[in-house]
Amino acid sequence: MRVTSNLVAVPTTVLDARGIAVANLRLEDFELIVDGQTKPISDISRADTPVRMAMLFDNSGSLLESREFEKRAAVRFFRNVMRPVDQAAIYSVSTDIDLAQPMTSDVARLQQTIESFAKPEGATSLYDAIFMALNYLKPYAGRRVIVIVSDGRDTTSHYDHDFDNTLQKLLADECQVYVVQTGVYDNANVRDLAAERRMQEFSSQTGGSAYIPRTVGDLDSAFAQISADLAQQYVLSYYPAADKRDGKYHQIAVRVKTPANARVRSRKGFLVKNLDRV
Repeated sequence: MRVTSNLVAVPTTVLDARGIAVANLRLEDFELIVDGQTKPISDISRADTPVRMAMLFDNSGSLLESREFEKRAAVRFFRNVMRPVDQAAIYSVSTDIDLAQPMTSDVARLQQTIESFAKPEGATSLYDAIFMALNYLKPYAGRRVIVIVSDGRDTTSHYDHDFDNTLQKLLADECQVYVVQTGVYDNANVRDLAAERRMQEFSSQTGGSAYIPRTVGDLDSAFAQISADLAQQYVLSYYPAADKRDGKYHQIAVRVKTPANARVRSRKGFLVKNLDRV
């Protein structure tokens, strides 16, 4: 038997005016807009499905000065975000990309992998790493998430893995991106503002978020927000009509009718792929 599914899942975070996640919303509280037109939502569920994530840990020479900060950031992430039902893998990203830790739910093993990384060296093939992680995550059921711990600079990825193609791939594979951007400084003259904007675009377009902690003390707040996102998201289900199943990019937006002044974070677009399963 061959089954074709066109379901578009839309993980959605709703925050009140204080930035606290809003619970107990119902399907009728949401409005889904596709290409400017309101569309029916087939179903809504809370995000109790497992998360399958890949952390892309920047091991390039550009991170030498903030090395210990970056390692502590990654260790704190796993301590604060991982639930027993979740699993994660770790990629070491420099000129070459290495799957340093395959998918596991063992937080101690994930921490040991981070702590075992040697002195950083080489360039940064960040976009190549995103493509590799997406292919790795594809067979896994559940919400797919990529967490980038890096300064966001890409220097050596293949020419066809540029920013635009990477973003299209993220949207097509329905993967959320969260960024903890390290190696940046308070002085705008020495920060890579272009890299910041690219990381913010990856996260905002996929319904994730980007954080730029200045000190280790800022990390707990950032990871608490990521943890709340993954634990308290709503997942909206949308079955697009035939004219939206054309392999093209379609804009999408989610609104909530109540509470007033609520902030909604969700993916900004989708590409429908026909997935044939025998």
